[in-house]
Amino acid sequence: MRAPKGFVLSGVRAGLRKKRGLDVAMIVAEEGADAAAVFTKNRFQAAPVVLSRRALQKSKGRVTGVVVNAGCANAITGKEGMAAAKSVGKRAAELLRCPEEQIFLASTGVIGVVLPDVKVRSVLPKAVTSLSALGLDAACRAILTTDVGPKVAQASFTANGSKGRVVGFAKGAGMIHPNMATMLAFVMTDVAATPAYLKAALTKAAGVSFNAISVDGDTSTNDTVLVMASGKLGNERLSEPGDGAAFQQALSDVCRALARMIVRDGEGATRLMCLDVVGAKTERDAKLAAHAIATSPLVKTALAGGDPNWGRILAAAGRSGARLATKKVSLTIGSLTLVKDGQPVDYEEADAARIFAKEEVPVVVDLGVGKASASLITCDLGHGYVSVNADYRS
Repeated sequence: MRAPKGFVLSGVRAGLRKKRGLDVAMIVAEEGADAAAVFTKNRFQAAPVVLSRRALQKSKGRVTGVVVNAGCANAITGKEGMAAAKSVGKRAAELLRCPEEQIFLASTGVIGVVLPDVKVRSVLPKAVTSLSALGLDAACRAILTTDVGPKVAQASFTANGSKGRVVGFAKGAGMIHPNMATMLAFVMTDVAATPAYLKAALTKAAGVSFNAISVDGDTSTNDTVLVMASGKLGNERLSEPGDGAAFQQALSDVCRALARMIVRDGEGATRLMCLDVVGAKTERDAKLAAHAIATSPLVKTALAGGDPNWGRILAAAGRSGARLATKKVSLTIGSLTLVKDGQPVDYEEADAARIFAKEEVPVVVDLGVGKASASLITCDLGHGYVSVNADYRS
């Protein structure tokens, strides 16, 4: 897949991972790009998160180059980790002949280990000479950790009569929960848009995608989603919130697709639960219930076993802090109602088991007290998740 106009990418190996494979990716906006990002809300923020946030502020939303490494999160590493990240940014700026504040950094991997910056800096010249509009595949593979495979999505839109593209790629399989996750995502587009517009558009898109998924309830120190606009489409620059409805839709579609791939690739996951909480007093209540259900080990292990044990679902909703009417609550899986007005209804257990045995299980919980709702996609929790994370550093 080609990158949108104005972007080139590459992926190289620096030897950061124990297993062979690419582990450093580079994205370059050939003439610079307007950009915006959203980051983890974890209080322990990795050095690249701190530096990239500052860089975006200092450059007023301009990015020329992005350097991403796998194999080392460079999080909770103090001054030494910060210095290592800065040295990578400085070298990248020298090679790309741009200000240091136009270099964006991201890392993923083991927390508490200082980035081996010498290794990264040594392969940056190769990353630069390898840059290509067709370098997306290599860049995608270079950022993976426990992922089964690359995650890429694209969408088209029309602005001022011209057809534009949004292309994104991501990594993430574990430590995934709303308010971002152990995930990195990079979205490129040829549209012309101000950094302020992009920030609002990305925040909206993340709200219905990356912040509406959960694998295990953990939120990482490194979560980053970056959107970059090269302006090569030549459209009138998007600047106001009401501008570019078609672009907003395309951006949201790409983010949703990537988010869904992340949950489907959840470490050891075999099936998804597509959860809708409706009938809530407020959106906050709906989200409280949805998050409690999606992160309940009992719900997730029942899902792993294909067991329609709906009592676990309602028990999680009941302890979530969300307001609900116990005598009005209902629960439906697929087209089958299991609970209505707070009471179990007659249904065939075999029918419920067939629905829970599918790769995607739709669940609707009605709290019975209002009109607000929230949606969230989660996955099951089985032996595979334990195996991956028990052996992750070995």
